[in-house]
Amino acid sequence: MKTKLTLTVNSDIIKKARKHSEATGKSISQLFEEFFENAADRHQKSESQVAAERLLKKISASIPVKTLDDKSSLKKHIARKYA
Repeated sequence: MKTKLTLTVNSDIIKKARKHSEATGKSISQLFEEFFENAADRHQKSESQVAAERLLKKISASIPVKTLDDKSSLKKHIARKYA
């Protein structure tokens, strides 16, 4: 469902929008819709967000470390120490 929207925009921007509209053969309304439909794809992530994603990928791809119970660890330590 389409709904009418009224915007208040600088006259220079309107001129540029009309030129771009003519050059692409699309209406200003269509350009506006396409811009916001694709806005999520153009969202740039910060450096820390990219680093966090990279770290999460590495963590999820890594092999879990096998842990021993305390009793087994103590036995191994004593065996190495007094062997």
